[in-house]
Amino acid sequence: MSQAIIGFLKSTGFTGLTIQHVIMLCVSFILLYLAIKKGFEPLLLIPIAFGMLLTNLPLADMMKPHGGYDDIGGLLWFFSQGNKLGIFPPIIFLGVGAMTDFGPLIANPKSLLLGAAAQLGIFTTFIGAIVLGFSAQQASSIGIIGGADGPTAIFLTSRLAPELLAPIAVAAYSYMALVPIIQPPIMKALTTKKERMIKMEQLRTVSKTEKIIFPIMVTVVVSLILPSAATLIGLLMFGNLLKECGVADRLSDTASNALMNIVTILLGVSVGATATAELFLKLETIKIIVLGVLAFALGTAGGVILGKIMNKISGGTINPLIGSAGVSAVPMAARVSQVVGQKENPGNFLLMHAMGPNVAGVIGSAVVAGLLLSMFG
Repeated sequence: MSQAIIGFLKSTGFTGLTIQHVIMLCVSFILLYLAIKKGFEPLLLIPIAFGMLLTNLPLADMMKPHGGYDDIGGLLWFFSQGNKLGIFPPIIFLGVGAMTDFGPLIANPKSLLLGAAAQLGIFTTFIGAIVLGFSAQQASSIGIIGGADGPTAIFLTSRLAPELLAPIAVAAYSYMALVPIIQPPIMKALTTKKERMIKMEQLRTVSKTEKIIFPIMVTVVVSLILPSAATLIGLLMFGNLLKECGVADRLSDTASNALMNIVTILLGVSVGATATAELFLKLETIKIIVLGVLAFALGTAGGVILGKIMNKISGGTINPLIGSAGVSAVPMAARVSQVVGQKENPGNFLLMHAMGPNVAGVIGSAVVAGLLLSMFG
């Protein structure tokens, strides 16, 4: 009887619990608190935080690799293959495309420039990562965090630097969730009250024909110029075509709801599950976290600064705040532009104007990922 009790006690997770596990469990609790209590992107943070919790429970072996017929492996390891094989991110892009209205971008093509300017953080952080000793492949994966696009970060990292997938994925999704906290101070520091109060003219109405042609042409042009971007751009535009064509409502609804929700759960939990104590608690991870927030801040700043320049050129008709939406956190960044602008001028409605740079940022980050993949893959 005593042997059985001793055997049971040895089989409990308490015997393998280390201070590193405790730290990671505390991090997961903090993320759950921010998601549930503070409402910071709960659809992203709750799966990530709970995946982090599960993977750091000693002896549960949730991320144990598959070792053959007699060694099946952990459930979350199988989920994570969707990230490692580059399956989940393009499906997320399919859902994003089915939920996105490219009308504001089509109505105001100049907003494409703001989306491009917001990619500044990617390239500057790439250089910073090289200086800190990361390889070109690792630096590319770290820099892409500046696009504030989790699926793109996972897609690129799984191909260029899979060993960094855990910290980069957690950093990318965490910063996406923290957009309402990170962006406003940068936006206010770079703009004047007068600029933040600028009202913009209503956008023109975009025809149905334009909305149908747009995803087809973008797919063809981008894929011919940069074939390595075809996977993300192609699925993004396919989803948008399902939405805009008007004859595939069932497919559009599935892509933007059921399929998107299922893959979000699997991707989020498996992203969190990669953050094991052994892999996450390293000096390298701290560098990635710092570089990631720098990339995101510079991306935000790049969009706002170009917005100020465009405002000067246009004679004061463009509110620079919409430039911050050039990062591809859709539609969170656009909402932040709206909120900051409306605080200065309650009658200001920037949301639709900010959606132009916002969706341009989605395209831009995917194109940059394809560029980096073709250069260093």
